[in-house]
Amino acid sequence: MATARELGLVTGGLRVGPLNAITDVNGVSVGHRTLSGDGLATGVTAILPHAGDPFRLKPRAAVDVINGFGKSAGLMQVAELGTLETPILLTNTFGVAACMQELIRRAIAANPGIGRSTSTVNALVCECNDGGISDIQAMAVTPEDAGAALDAAKPGHVPQGTVGAGTGMTAFGFKAGIGTSSRLMRIGDEDFTLGALVLANFGPVGQLVLPDGRRPVPGAVAETEKGSVIVVLATDLPLGDRQLQRVARRAGAGLARLGAFWGNGSGDLAICFTTADPVEHEPKSAFASLRRLDDGKIDLAFRAAAETTQEAVLNAMCEAQATRGRNGRIYPALADWLKENR
Repeated sequence: MATARELGLVTGGLRVGPLNAITDVNGVSVGHRTLSGDGLATGVTAILPHAGDPFRLKPRAAVDVINGFGKSAGLMQVAELGTLETPILLTNTFGVAACMQELIRRAIAANPGIGRSTSTVNALVCECNDGGISDIQAMAVTPEDAGAALDAAKPGHVPQGTVGAGTGMTAFGFKAGIGTSSRLMRIGDEDFTLGALVLANFGPVGQLVLPDGRRPVPGAVAETEKGSVIVVLATDLPLGDRQLQRVARRAGAGLARLGAFWGNGSGDLAICFTTADPVEHEPKSAFASLRRLDDGKIDLAFRAAAETTQEAVLNAMCEAQATRGRNGRIYPALADWLKENR
């Protein structure tokens, strides 16, 4: 398929990173495990915040729950302590437990004292319901699948659309899935990057608004909003915990630009982490010095969060292939609609 920009959909005016992907943030890597066939269209997507052990060197993070109709794991501790302790895994609703198991097993293998001589580990897994296309009751995602996604993680190009956790996801009546985007920010005399990766599975038919104002309708009947979207924002900008949550909240602005209104049955949340000034598990001092952006300069990060979220969702839809659901319904490709309606 093609990206949104390749199809003429330009989102915002900030400069785009070299790959237009979350992996433009140095150290971040992404991997997928795709499960398809025999009624399955599901998988796992892994986001690694850096190349080391996140339990020993914890990236600072925050979460903003836009609408809490979801079954993710690990968000409460991120909100309370402001750090990540594992990679972030994305999957379907019934795959959360299997992904947690693999994250915990790997953390224990690297740190045998977990749960005994030191604290337990907070496994972070987020989900969307892909039951419209995949047989979610099959409980097909296994710890081994989660491990395969983690092992596949690498910097550089990020496959988008019908891949990994996005294999069975839909949005606004079209096929959707995994999407990513990035923006470059010049603040003071320094350069920074903010990138987004989304698991897009939300939005009722007829509500999608493109950057040029068009409203694509795939031809299906209207339906109640009952999907979800997970937005993961990564940056190398030095931000405090409160600022990270404020940036995460601006992902909602990007979703709103697309026509989302966060319906009663929609699970919508954003996680934002920074690779700057990670927290040591066993600090050598009782006090830590953290660099923090002046609040008066944070608007550029807010704008980048909105722009990358909007474009990442469009990329998820433009890169996805048309798919038949379990009940025979066809979820068309947005790329095909765009080509037919130039």
